[in-house]
Amino acid sequence: MARLYDIPEGETRPHRDFGLTVLGDPPPGYPRSAQADPFTQQPVLESFVERKTAYFSHVLRNPAPPNFKAPYFELIRLATGGRPHEGIFLGACAYVDHRKDCSDFVLHALLRLLHQFNVHPLLSPHLYEKIYASILNFKYWPDEPGVDSMCTWTENHQILFASAGYLAGQLFPEERFSNSGRTGQELMERARPRILRWLDLRRRTGFSEWLSNVYYDEDLTALLALFDFANDLAIREGARQVMELMLLDIALNNLNGVFGSTHGRSYAIAKMHPGEEATSALCKLVFGTGSFSSADSMSAACFALSPSFELPEAIRQVALTCPAGGLENQQRMGIRLAEAERWGLGFDSLEDGMVYLSLEAYTHPRNVELTFRLFDAWNWWENLYFKPFAQQRKLIDRLRRLRLMPMLARIAEKDLCRNTREEVNIYTYRTPHTLLSCAQDYRKGYGGDQQSIWQATLGPEAVCFTTHPAKKEGDSPNYWTGSGSLPRAAQHRNVLAALYRIDTTPGLYHTNRLLFTHAWLPQAAFDETLECGGWIFARKGEGWLALRPPAGYRWVSETGSGAPDEVIADGRETAWLIELGHAVEQGSFALFVEQICAAKVQVKGLKVRYESPSVGLFEFGWTGALKVNGQEVALSGYPRYANPYLQAAFGEDPGIVRI
Repeated sequence: MARLYDIPEGETRPHRDFGLTVLGDPPPGYPRSAQADPFTQQPVLESFVERKTAYFSHVLRNPAPPNFKAPYFELIRLATGGRPHEGIFLGACAYVDHRKDCSDFVLHALLRLLHQFNVHPLLSPHLYEKIYASILNFKYWPDEPGVDSMCTWTENHQILFASAGYLAGQLFPEERFSNSGRTGQELMERARPRILRWLDLRRRTGFSEWLSNVYYDEDLTALLALFDFANDLAIREGARQVMELMLLDIALNNLNGVFGSTHGRSYAIAKMHPGEEATSALCKLVFGTGSFSSADSMSAACFALSPSFELPEAIRQVALTCPAGGLENQQRMGIRLAEAERWGLGFDSLEDGMVYLSLEAYTHPRNVELTFRLFDAWNWWENLYFKPFAQQRKLIDRLRRLRLMPMLARIAEKDLCRNTREEVNIYTYRTPHTLLSCAQDYRKGYGGDQQSIWQATLGPEAVCFTTHPAKKEGDSPNYWTGSGSLPRAAQHRNVLAALYRIDTTPGLYHTNRLLFTHAWLPQAAFDETLECGGWIFARKGEGWLALRPPAGYRWVSETGSGAPDEVIADGRETAWLIELGHAVEQGSFALFVEQICAAKVQVKGLKVRYESPSVGLFEFGWTGALKVNGQEVALSGYPRYANPYLQAAFGEDPGIVRI
């Protein structure tokens, strides 16, 4: 017998259809047009209560955003005594019922509605019937029945699904959930160990989706739901600890409201326009800098709605202040599959397999056989995310029978494992006017997917980063999201080099065909730009940037806005050099330009020797150590945290943040 959500043979399964259909008209007086909230780089409103009131006012002045995160904004309307757009909640139910990808994001709005508001007189009994049905019919883990094309396995989705199952079960402990056949109590019992393991690994090893200005928003939404509503004390306290560490991550890697660091997963728009990314509204709410105008934020709404969470003031001060001489922060995140046993992981359990997929280690040589066991057990051959594998299933089955998959995975690892995000060592240096951040010597020459290896930030639009474009358009990796080939990049304080060697070997996943690298440097976002001695200089306020592209570079207006914003350097091997400065140290932009133009730079192939006016002799190449003034600078083996506020060894639980 076909189940409700099975799709008959021959029909197309929904995939990447993120549209939420509003079912009904808005209530009288509902706002019709959006009103932008200005990005503020100076802290506004001293107390959280004042900032929350300002955020509520912004939401009430605006219609919900035209995406699947709209229900969270209607919760704000409900909490403030306004009449929400019930058609958005009905559309959310339909979204969940059709099991569209990211249904777990939408479902959490419905769960918060029931947990926090119970039966509200402004909402109809019909809506509540729909919500109950959607929650009781949902698929809460890939081992439950039904064919779908939801992504359930990445780091953020795993905590969203597990926490949704737990909180749905807590709402209806005696009810039998129609899809799985399990009671709510049974759902809770299955979700609890997954939640606790996820929390434990995040505390001790951080995130494979490190410092993501996209997915931290989703993680925080799930964690805050657990903190606000879970009856289990261990879950609540674990969620609190991880949330505080995540907020500390954002504070440490933040410049005046811009979460401008390296990112394990990010997309072009989030990097190019930080004021529009998902954590900007959260930054303004909890720190006082940023913008409420992001249409992609769930966590800001949830923090504003939370009846009990309070941000430690010390974390806010980390975001708003900078020690004399600048803030140096080192962090290590993620695990290596070569050390799986250190974390209590093996290669037999399906649950362990899900942990590896949180790193997107689909075809890692150590994990590839377990991945295809997951495919078999949960019929992921029918999930459209895995269509490329399904198209090669006969070959894959043959290789599995011959036990050749690990060997193939090793041979083609740099291509097949481009999604995989193993251990990363992060270095960030911040001054009052600049921020520079790098994933140190991270997987050089591997294919990339959505990793953003380094970024310089001087303001909400005044940013710079480089990539090797995988292709002009399409899914990641593409022109600005991710990389065709990852660089070898390294940073010491305010100086960084990014070296590219484009691999043109034919790939099973992707073959690189674009033989150039490029930098995003939007001239219109800066107060001043000029070129001198092979360098490009840019000024934003009292922050300064010097970028040395490879010889023969050219400017392009990639967005078509007229002002150049892209710097292209042709060649399979390219070396980019960057230095930041600011008024407190250099005195004037003119002096900064003069000193750098006079500095000696030697670039031979992929070997850089630069006599920096600020840090001294900087030497770096495709192989060997980074040396500054003849001394090796460590690029790996970082602690979990090392900064003036928090010291914690990697692998140890830093616990609740006390700084």
